[in-house]
Order: sequence, then C-alpha cells, then structure tokens
Amino acid sequence: MSLNDLVQILQLSIGPVILISGVGLLLLTITNRFGRIIDFSRRLSSDIRSENSEKRKQSLVTQLQIQQRRARVVRLSIIFAGLSALLAALLIITLFIIALLQLDVAWIISVIFSICMMSLITALVLFIADVNISLNAIKLEISEAN
Repeated sequence: MSLNDLVQILQLSIGPVILISGVGLLLLTITNRFGRIIDFSRRLSSDIRSENSEKRKQSLVTQLQIQQRRARVVRLSIIFAGLSALLAALLIITLFIIALLQLDVAWIISVIFSICMMSLITALVLFIADVNISLNAIKLEISEAN
C-alpha cells in the first residue's frame, strides 16, 4: 500500500470519525436526560411513601409511571445511539482492512453505513418521543393543579 492509498483511506475515514463525535455529544445529552429521569423518579417514590392523601398519592404514582415509560424510551435511544457509534468505528476498521487486502467489496461498507444511519435515526426518533412524553406529563400535572 502506497502513501497515496493510505491518504485516500484516511480521507474516507474522516466522515465516520466526525459521525462518532456527533453521536458522542448526542449520547452525552441523552444520558444526562436519563439521569434526570432517574433522579426525579427516586424523588417521586419518596414522595409517594410519605404522602397521606390517596388522591395525591395516585397522582404521584401516575407521574412515576410516566417517568418509567420515559426511562425505557431513553434507554432504547441510548442503545441505538451507542450502536451507531460502534458501527461508525467498525466502518473505519472495515475501510482499512478492505484497502489493505485490496478487496472489491464496497457493498460491505454500504451495509455498515446504512445500518449505522438507521440506528442514529432510530435514536433521534426515540429522543423526540421522550420529549413528547415529557410534554404530556407536564399537561397532566397542569390539569391536576387546576
């Protein structure tokens, strides 16, 4: 493999490397959101145990169930975002191996990249779903306050 070949491979690898950085920031955002959901759920659990009013207790239980649903959605989002980053790293390694062995199997790169993008899209859709669930939880809380 010549230096020119190596430079071309490195140029091809820049896209997936940038993708890994972007997905890393997305993962940071989603995991912070997950942590806040967990903290709020623990606080709700404590409030439920100390609440005397049955009506208020039921309201808190409903909120806790919403938080549990959110946690599941965010967990799936984290899984798919992590899978996307993993596939981007696999794509980089595959590019080097294919170039090193001088194989003509561009379809492998296409498949890995397509699955990587589908995973990222799924993570983002789930992230948006969590935002919508959060808004529904706020609507419920406002309606109970009135």
